[in-house]
Amino acid sequence: MAKAIARAGLASRREAEGWIAAGRVALNGRVLDSPAVLVGPGDALLVDGKPLPERQEARVWRYHKPPGLITTRSDPRGRTTVFDSLPEGLRRLLSVGRLDMSSEGLLLLTNDGALKRHMEMPATGWSRRYRVRVHGQVDAEALAGLAGGCTVSGIRYGPMEARLERQVGGNAWLSVAIREGKNREVRKVLESLGLTVNRLIRVSYGPFQLASLPRGAVEEVKPRVLREQLGGVLGIDRPADQSGRAKAKPKPTPHPKSKTGSRARRKGSAPTGRAKPSKPSKPSNAPRADRRRRS
Repeated sequence: MAKAIARAGLASRREAEGWIAAGRVALNGRVLDSPAVLVGPGDALLVDGKPLPERQEARVWRYHKPPGLITTRSDPRGRTTVFDSLPEGLRRLLSVGRLDMSSEGLLLLTNDGALKRHMEMPATGWSRRYRVRVHGQVDAEALAGLAGGCTVSGIRYGPMEARLERQVGGNAWLSVAIREGKNREVRKVLESLGLTVNRLIRVSYGPFQLASLPRGAVEEVKPRVLREQLGGVLGIDRPADQSGRAKAKPKPTPHPKSKTGSRARRKGSAPTGRAKPSKPSKPSNAPRADRRRRS
C-alpha cells in the first residue's frame, strides 16, 4: 500500500505509512489502519478522499541547495525549507536523502517515491562525495584509519574515504566520500578526530555531479542520462544487466553487398592509389632444352 502511494509521487513510503496510520487512506471504501495490504489493478485507492494521480514517467532534478534551508516538507518551527525555495511546479517533489541546515551542495529531487528509495539504499552502492572545510590540525594517519569504519557515541559508521587537500593555518580542506549517509555522519566522525566542520559541500551523489550548477538553481537530468544510469529501474528504457550496467546496443550487421563490392575491387584494378605491382616472370629454361637437343 505505501509503495503504491510512493510510486504515485505523493509521498515517500515512510510518509505514506504515517498517512495510513492517520486514517487518510481508503481501499475499496474501507479506511485502512495498516500498510500491510496489497493493491490490485482494479482496486479503488483513495487518499484524503481523492484517487491517486496517474503515475508519471520517473524524472530526476539536480538542485544546488544553499545553506540555511532544511530538507523537509514542512517545519513546525516555521523555518524555510528547500521546497519553499523551488519553483511552484516543483514543490511536490521528493528529496533523495537529506542535507542538514548548514550544509550545501547537490541535492537530488524526484517525482517517484520508489526511485527515491532505490537511490537512497546503501545496497545501491552509490558514493556521496563532499568537500569539507574543518578547523584544527589534520592527522593524515587518523584520516586513513577511517577507511575501516569507526564507532562514535555507540553508533557504527561504515568505511569513509577521507584525504587532506590542503592545510592553511588553523583550517584545512578535506575530500570525503561515504556510502551510507547516516544523520550528520561526516560532521560526527570528523569531530571524533578533534576537527570542527565549518563548511560542508556535497559535490556528487552516485553518478550525478554538482559541477557548475549555480547556488539555488535546479536543473532536470536529461532522460538519456537516466536511461544510462538507472536502466532497468522502474521500467526505464535500456534495462541493465545483472552487474547494473546498461546493456550496450548491438552493432549493426554489415550489408551483404559490401562484401561483394570489396571482393570485386580486389579482383579488378584499384580505382585510386598506386596499382599493385605484378609478380616477376619466372626465368626461361630454354637454354637447358637447347643443351639436351645438342647432346
